[in-house]
Amino acid sequence: MSRNLYTTSEAADLLGVTPARVRQMVARNEIESEKLGRDRFVTAKAIEEAKRRKTKPGPTPKRASKKGGKK
Repeated sequence: MSRNLYTTSEAADLLGVTPARVRQMVARNEIESEKLGRDRFVTAKAIEEAKRRKTKPGPTPKRASKKGGKK
């Protein structure tokens, strides 16, 4: 990545998610962005960090429980 800033659509393509998901990540402060005028841009550094910590979509797996329960 040679550019410093990407639109939410470009960031979504690079991350393999939808633009709406990128906006959600920005709103939750999960990914760094900069606002220029009315538009929001995602930094190249933030995209790389998001790629490194990316996990599979879906619900969080449940922890293994001990069998037997209470006695």
